[in-house]
Amino acid sequence: MSPTPRTALTIAGSDSGGGAGIQADLRTFFACGVHGMTAITAVTVQNSLGVQGFTEIPVDTVTAQIKAVSGDMGVDAAKTGMLATAEIIEEVAKTFEEVHIGRHAEKPLVVDPVAASMHGDALLREEALEAIRSELFPRATLVTPNLDEVRLLTGITVTDGGSQREAAKALIDLGPQWVLVKGGHMHGDPRCVDLLSDGVQFVELSGTRYDTEHTHGGGDTLAAAITASLAKGLGVPDAVAAGKRFIERSVAESYPLGGGVGPVSPFWRLAHDD
Repeated sequence: MSPTPRTALTIAGSDSGGGAGIQADLRTFFACGVHGMTAITAVTVQNSLGVQGFTEIPVDTVTAQIKAVSGDMGVDAAKTGMLATAEIIEEVAKTFEEVHIGRHAEKPLVVDPVAASMHGDALLREEALEAIRSELFPRATLVTPNLDEVRLLTGITVTDGGSQREAAKALIDLGPQWVLVKGGHMHGDPRCVDLLSDGVQFVELSGTRYDTEHTHGGGDTLAAAITASLAKGLGVPDAVAAGKRFIERSVAESYPLGGGVGPVSPFWRLAHDD
C-alpha cells in the first residue's frame, strides 16, 4: 500500500463549470500530491459566461462537513473560498476553533476572501465583509485578496507598489499572520507582482504577465496550491513561492472552454516533474 498523503480541506462553493471553487481546489490538491477534502458552502449555476445563480447549503450542514472530516481523517491545512453569508462565515470561524484550525491552533488556515467578481463587483454584503474582517482574518495564517477585494475590505485602491504595501499593512492590522496582496489586476505593470508580508517583512514575488483572458479559477488555484504546500509542512514564505510557481505555469497553459473565460490549467503538472 502507498503511504497516506497529507490532507487539505477546502471550504467553498461548487462551480458547475469546473473551473473555480471546490472543483479547482480539488484538482490543484491532486496535482500537488495531497488528499483533498471538502465542505461545500453553496452550489452555483455557472459556466464560462458567468454565474446564473446559486443555492446556499444550510449552515449546520457546512459546519458538520468540517467536523466530520477533521474528527476522522485529520486536516493538515485548510482554506476558505466562497462563504456566501455572514452567518456561514461566523459559524465556520467558530468551528475552526473547535477543531483547532487556524493561526493560533495546530493547522494552518488560508483565507481567500472571495468578495469580488472578475469585473470588480462586490459579491458579498457589508455584513459578510465585516464578518470576514472580524471573524476569519484574526484566525488566518495567510489571507490572499486580489486588488478588488483589498478595496472592498480596506478602502484602499492599489495602483502601484507603494499603495500595495499600504494595503498589506492595513490587512495585517485586521489580524492575520501573513497577507499576500495579489497584483494580477494591476494591469499597468508589465510584471505580475504579488506582495507577501507579515507586517515586518515585505517580499515581492514577481512573475510573468501572460496575454490571456483565460484566467477563471486563478485565485482559487493559487490559494489551493499554497494550502497544499502548507499541508506538506512548508513555512509560509516557501509555500507562497511554490504556489506562485504553480499558478504561473497554470496561467501559461490555460485553455479556452465555452464561449467566455476559460480556466487556468494545473494539467501541466501531470506531464512535468517540476
